Amino acid sequence: MQRSAPVDPTKMGVGKAIAVLTSGGDAQGMNAAVRATVRVGIYTGAKVYFVHEGYQGLVDGGDNIRQATWESVSMMLQLGGTVIGSARCQDFRSKEGRAKAACNLVKLGITNLCVIGGDGSLTGANEFRNEWSELLQILLKAGRTILHKEAKHSSHLNIVGMVGSIDNDFCGTDMTIGTDSALHRIMEVVDAITTTVQSHQRAFILEVMGRHCGYLALVTALACGADWVFIPEMPPDEGWEDHLCRRLTYQRSIGNRLNVIIVAEGALDHHGKPITCDIIKNLVTKKLSFDTRATILGHVQRGGTPSAFDRILGSRMGVEAVMALLEATPDTPACVVSLSGNMAVRLPLMECVQVTKEVTKAMAEGRFEEAVKLRGNNINIAIMNVGAPCAGMNAAVRSAIRIGILQGHSMLAVHDGFDGLAHGAIEPMTWGYVGGWTGKGGSNLGTKRSLPARMIEEISLNIAKFNIHALVIIGGFEAFVGGLELVTAREKYEELCIPLVVIPATVSNNIPGSDFSIGADTALNTITTTCDRIKQSAAGTKRRVFIIETMGGYYSNNNMCGYLATMAGLAAGADAAYIYEEQFGIHDLETNVEHLLEKMKTTVKRGLILRNEKCNANYTTDFIFNLYSEEGKGVFDCRKNVLGHMQQGGTPTPFDRNFGTKMGAKAVLWLTEKLKESGRIFANTPDSACVLVMKKRATIFQPLSDLKEDTDSEHRIPKTQWWLKLRPILKILAKYKISLDTSETATMEHVIKKRGTV
Repeated sequence: MQRSAPVDPTKMGVGKAIAVLTSGGDAQGMNAAVRATVRVGIYTGAKVYFVHEGYQGLVDGGDNIRQATWESVSMMLQLGGTVIGSARCQDFRSKEGRAKAACNLVKLGITNLCVIGGDGSLTGANEFRNEWSELLQILLKAGRTILHKEAKHSSHLNIVGMVGSIDNDFCGTDMTIGTDSALHRIMEVVDAITTTVQSHQRAFILEVMGRHCGYLALVTALACGADWVFIPEMPPDEGWEDHLCRRLTYQRSIGNRLNVIIVAEGALDHHGKPITCDIIKNLVTKKLSFDTRATILGHVQRGGTPSAFDRILGSRMGVEAVMALLEATPDTPACVVSLSGNMAVRLPLMECVQVTKEVTKAMAEGRFEEAVKLRGNNINIAIMNVGAPCAGMNAAVRSAIRIGILQGHSMLAVHDGFDGLAHGAIEPMTWGYVGGWTGKGGSNLGTKRSLPARMIEEISLNIAKFNIHALVIIGGFEAFVGGLELVTAREKYEELCIPLVVIPATVSNNIPGSDFSIGADTALNTITTTCDRIKQSAAGTKRRVFIIETMGGYYSNNNMCGYLATMAGLAAGADAAYIYEEQFGIHDLETNVEHLLEKMKTTVKRGLILRNEKCNANYTTDFIFNLYSEEGKGVFDCRKNVLGHMQQGGTPTPFDRNFGTKMGAKAVLWLTEKLKESGRIFANTPDSACVLVMKKRATIFQPLSDLKEDTDSEHRIPKTQWWLKLRPILKILAKYKISLDTSETATMEHVIKKRGTV
């Protein structure tokens, strides 16, 4: 990030025009990116145009290029696919076709183009930009096609790309728009099919998309605890057929009624021969006589409602794309807006495309290791859940236990949190015990909110009795505070001088130091889906405002975190989201009511207001409902919903399954290294008791003691919270006239330098 002189964001786009198009295969979340591009573009004072039907619409012009309005992108957030259309275009591949496209843009004064698509679409955009001057000369020589003053006004073209692809196959970004939603579709099918397959004791083979990229297959396998996965980047070793059969036979022998095999559509063996569902089905049926079923998902993966993650990702990318376009100069290379960890970054478009194509080339030539590159002692480790249950906890436990067993450790389960540790509710865990845990919500180990300070002596005795050498604590704010209490007690109790790691797992996402917590994504999707249904119910009844109360203190009067309300507001297109962290008064409520009264005069005759449960002791949900109802009389009526416990339950999303799996594995591998470093099991340094946090672009182990200064213990929230910077975006997208801080912007990075020589 670099700081620049503050500018008035509402004047940045004055006199400029931006066109946005979607190209190539559709992906859920594209509409969120289009919506954000349009609304932020209008907010900056720019004219924004839709280009319908991708590059074909750019070439054909006419009604295919239309000016967008604030209202024209309303109700787009929850729609899958791309509302403005996408089409394959042979015309744009020729210089004549690109000249027609250039003419259409010049006539409308458009010099900024935002392209949402895959590497082919972005490559085409870059070529268009590179030959822009040449195309203008062709048009000028053609006579009256364009005027000299038009050519002078449109002397250069700025290009910014966003990657929309369900395969997550674009180098330079951690996640492409549409991938998370595709995983949702896949996991819905897996969860539905496995129940019937398990009933009949069958083997289940699922083919997912991924001709050249195995991301969907690999993450699906992690998320559902599959027995085997085939991906293009890593062909199985010779003799894989026998190995697979031995694996499936063993699983049946230990009582598992279900076998799951995930196959990417582009899976190959080392000789380049395809590995298909039919080949695997015939193998398992003939060799093992297992009742086997195969399912090819196909385009189901592209369909349906976008997940909350993709809506927020598309929105954030859209904002960054507009800023990149308006800050660009003739010397700025075409860039692609990417996600690195939890940060939006700008990367040179063609560097990313080059690395992406090198991966494909390496795989085509059989250099699989290069393609992937481009993409102990008897130790007892105890694992426990602390605080309120949340989706994804079980995935973290399963991963930690199985990685620990693979490392040669003895893994112990502690039931019912610190109470169980104090009362000896501890038992050894086996590989098979945690089978099928990944997709289960809640906490199979049991969890309580009790803190250890009042029973520290009993805990220390049991750590010695059960010979516990390291501790993994998975949970929310109580897990964080409990870890601190154990560290403090080390001065008195030598038994507590063991390495420990806290893995954040809470729907509130209020652990100091960490951008994300396990469980928050599932809760966010639950809220977003509910808001979608509530908004849909107003489709036939105009002029209605819904007030929704989200969690953020249900289990404690002091938990004030407004993460869920803010992010759900962004994902669902809310008009306002009241939270504790951003204090509000009667003047703010009055402003919001007036905003809705004005909104009812437009074609968008509905409103959505979110309120964090503990945001204000006096301005309760009932108070806000009554206020809005009274002030809106004759213009709109109100309804209210309190979501309550439903935000904590449900099947974990693919993000939470995958995140929990990675965090559990990282925690145990870190503890293993800590124990190897010390040479003996005694740890009392600050860096031996850490929180595993997701911070900006990396997962790091941060000492618990270092995070005390960043903790508001009274209100159970961190003092600094990254997502508060997204609050202005929520308001801008709801058409409030507020200022956007543009002093800190993403700098252009180089993906090739970052990754090394390809």
